[in-house]
This record gives sequence, structure tokens and C-alpha cells, in this order.
Amino acid sequence: MSADLCPPYAPFFGFAGVASAMIFSTVGAAFGTAKAGIGIAGLGTFKPELIMKSLVPVVMAGIIAVYGLVVSVLIVGNLNPSNYSLAAGFIHLGAGISCGTTGIAAGYAIGHVGDSFVRAYVHEQRVFVAMILILIFAEVLGLYGLIVALLMNTRVTGLVDCI
Repeated sequence: MSADLCPPYAPFFGFAGVASAMIFSTVGAAFGTAKAGIGIAGLGTFKPELIMKSLVPVVMAGIIAVYGLVVSVLIVGNLNPSNYSLAAGFIHLGAGISCGTTGIAAGYAIGHVGDSFVRAYVHEQRVFVAMILILIFAEVLGLYGLIVALLMNTRVTGLVDCI
């Protein structure tokens, strides 16, 4: 019975969750940083004094990668190849995918919002507050994935003991 619930390939799914969280959330953060950075470069040629306030989207995109790092570290902390069930592997895979895919979505949203608003900020400084609010809503997408991943990770502790 233990061999059915705890096969030797079970940790593969846990490590796939680690990779999913790190890779996908980092891709989202990189896209958001690059897209918003293009807008900042355009703004810097016209009004260099506004560059520091325009770095907000880049910072918020970088936070998305931190969410993936946190989830990856927590999953790796629970990985014990000698005592690891298949159910734990699937839960960790789901946690990594939930954090990673919401990281991609949040990075995409932050990148497009940041680029558009930074370009508008050159002409009208009153859009700054609206930019911050919309960026917060975009960041919350990644935060939802982090919360779901944390909740899924806590469910692994009470599963099958393989020893």
C-alpha cells in the first residue's frame, strides 16, 4: 500500500511545482519590468525629473518574482524524498502552478499599465494616483496566487506517512 501512495517518482511533481513557481513568476516579473522600462526610457528623454516617480511599476513587477521565490522555498522545505507521497507532490505542483501563472498575469498587467501610464505621465502628472491604484489591483493578482499556494502548502503536513 505504501508503494502505491509513495512511489519513488513522487518528488518529481514537487520539484515541478518549485520550478513552475520560480520560472513563471520570474517570466511575469521580467515582462513587467521590460515593458514598463520601455515607457520610462521614453519619459526620460522628455522629462528626466519624473524618472524616479516612474519607477513604481518596475518595483511592483519585481515583487512578483519574490512571490515565486517564497513559494519555491516553502515547497522545497517540505520536500523529503524518502518520505514523500504522491498526493503531496500533486499539491505542491498545484501550488507552484497557481503562484506561477498568477505571476505571469500580474507581470503582464503591470507591464502594460506601467508603460501606458508612464507615457501619459509625461503630458499630465495627475494620472499618477490612478496609475498607482491600477498597479495595486494588478499586483493583487499575484498576491492571490501566493495566498492560494500558501494554503495548499499547509495542507501537505497531514497527508500519508510513507515510512
